[in-house]
Amino acid sequence: MLTVLGLTMVAAFMVVIMTRRATPIVALIAVPVVFGLLAGAGTGIGKMITSGIKDLAPTAAMLFFAIVFFGVMIDVGLFDPVVKAVVRLVGEDPAKLVVGTAVLAGVVSLDGDGSTTFIVTTSALLPLYLKLGVSPVVLTVVAGLANGTMNILPWGGPTARAAAALKISPSEVFIPMIPSLIAGMVVVFAFAWHLGLMERKRIGSIVIRERVLAGVGSGETGGTVGTGGAAGSDATGSDDDAPTSPRTPAAAGDSALTAAGDHVGNPKLLWFNAALTAALLGVLTLDLLPIPVLFMIAAAIALAVNFPKVADQQEAITRHSKSIVSVVGMVFAAAVLTGVFKGTGMVESVAAWVTSIIPSSMGSHLALITGILSIPFTFLMSNDAFYFGILPVLSETASNYGISAAEMARASITGQPFHMQSPLVPAILLLVALAGVGLADHHKKVLWRAAVVSLVMLGVGILLGQIPF
Repeated sequence: MLTVLGLTMVAAFMVVIMTRRATPIVALIAVPVVFGLLAGAGTGIGKMITSGIKDLAPTAAMLFFAIVFFGVMIDVGLFDPVVKAVVRLVGEDPAKLVVGTAVLAGVVSLDGDGSTTFIVTTSALLPLYLKLGVSPVVLTVVAGLANGTMNILPWGGPTARAAAALKISPSEVFIPMIPSLIAGMVVVFAFAWHLGLMERKRIGSIVIRERVLAGVGSGETGGTVGTGGAAGSDATGSDDDAPTSPRTPAAAGDSALTAAGDHVGNPKLLWFNAALTAALLGVLTLDLLPIPVLFMIAAAIALAVNFPKVADQQEAITRHSKSIVSVVGMVFAAAVLTGVFKGTGMVESVAAWVTSIIPSSMGSHLALITGILSIPFTFLMSNDAFYFGILPVLSETASNYGISAAEMARASITGQPFHMQSPLVPAILLLVALAGVGLADHHKKVLWRAAVVSLVMLGVGILLGQIPF
């Protein structure tokens, strides 16, 4: 019963947000509450949700102060040099811009923190996307894919969790998977180039139509209309069409970014802000203090130095209040889903059901099965639930068929490109909020691509013998 309720709850949640029946915040709260009560939680549902909130409170604090800190850095123009460098490299070619997004997101992902990656990538490139008319959805898709693929780095989280759960060294898991990581990034770049070409074609069609409507066409106007219409039909009718206009105020105004040229604060503090940001990112990788604490301290310093007056500090925070409320609210709403999913026992029930339906004849293929299961399971539940709840059970069973714990761990991390697109991942909520993109629009474009990247990583691991077939 709990298994059916758990799977149905997740399916219902996805249907609600994909069909736009409710906002993600409403869906994250309403759907779990209904199913929790159906599962017999009663008044105990309050403790379940409170427990989920306690677990995610540090993440909410981190996102709150990360938005404030990077919002201040954007306000004072810290990332302008990065934008200018990218502009010089990509010119005004949408295809090169999208590939550049994959490169930047991949490089920044080396710090192992998805939120930092998305803040830096979005703040640096979103103004250029808006300038060229490229859909911000493309930015979220490419950045999400690149970060999800790089998420198997030992310090990224899932690899360390898998190693800890199975009591092995993270290096045993990661090093043999480097070829799979490279293959995954190659696929990400291929998707980026294809999306860029589609945007180039779409924008070209729009320009042609605008010129025709403005009366710019010559004696070949009729032919131009036909050509533009055909091109527009191919672009706008494709899977890669922008769901919303990239030039809409919502795309720029709803994000935590300040339009280029609207900088505030003292430009003479550029080097101080650069040093502060570099120090923050450096300390993040050293794991000296909890990430929320680091961002709280950094945000306080940034506000105090750049805006000595109290009124200016308050105004700086207010400028980014919309993004703060939407992102932090989403995190606390996600706590309802995770709290109910765990508190009612649905997680354990689903895990037991999965292991029970695997026939003994498939035992020798458990590594492959684990890799495939990691795609939907890490999307539907937290990494902690999967790696500490389900993976040990699967690994114990696999050991009876001669499959080592390290091989099972390698298979289990191949689903990370898909996992990173989950609404239960706070970083992805931050990404879509910063870019002014709807989560449903992001999912429509990214999910099948993320599944392809995950399967390619799994396939390469099998072909090279790092994951037994």
